[in-house]
Amino acid sequence: MKVLLVGGSGHVGTIVTPYLQRVHELRVLDLAPPARDVDFVEGSIADPEALARALEGMDTFITMVMKGGQGGFTRDHTPQLAIDNYTVNCLGLHLLLLTAHDLGLHCGIHTGTMSQHHRGRDWYPGEDDVPLDGPNVYGLTKGLAEGICRYFAREFRMNLAVFRITGPSTRERFIERRNGPPVAGVVPTDEEDLARAYLAGLDFVREGRGRFDAFFIAGDESHEQVNLSKARALLGWEPRGHLLLG
Repeated sequence: MKVLLVGGSGHVGTIVTPYLQRVHELRVLDLAPPARDVDFVEGSIADPEALARALEGMDTFITMVMKGGQGGFTRDHTPQLAIDNYTVNCLGLHLLLLTAHDLGLHCGIHTGTMSQHHRGRDWYPGEDDVPLDGPNVYGLTKGLAEGICRYFAREFRMNLAVFRITGPSTRERFIERRNGPPVAGVVPTDEEDLARAYLAGLDFVREGRGRFDAFFIAGDESHEQVNLSKARALLGWEPRGHLLLG
């Protein structure tokens, strides 16, 4: 498939692109060029003209864009953080989905975050059981973004999946994090595990119409902190990064 990575020049896009481009033809929409050699359209997710150029000829999309990310513990933020997060996470996403629908694209993946939840928990029992109570504006607007996805699934019959990811890490950083002392509220996820989740998600959203699903995606193979049963059942995905550890 031809897949648009919105914000694909950022950290998540950079680490998963080598895996995704083995299977799909990629294009990146971003303000900065990607590190990898892929088709590139310069522009913002909040610019309707850039979105139209980037989505033209594509089959689907994955949003990876973020602005002013914060952890899931504090509510403090500046006016600029509020402006940036609402612009990217809410307005930009709405414009993306509207433009995609108008161009005949009816499925895609939106990258959310575990910071949509308060990160002080030691157990996340299920995607529909944990409230979207992240205290900062980043988590708040990412939670609101799920409402936007639900709206487009319901009213425009789009098939949309949201991945609530946590600790996306390069291979080196993943091993370092797993071999080091645990950090409260952070579950690292290996780059290849994350890429496999996106590949599985792209297949998943192609089936049917008008469907919305949210998934926890985390490198927690033992389900000690995060219940990954839904991703395993519906996507056929579970983390394998732990197999790299000595």
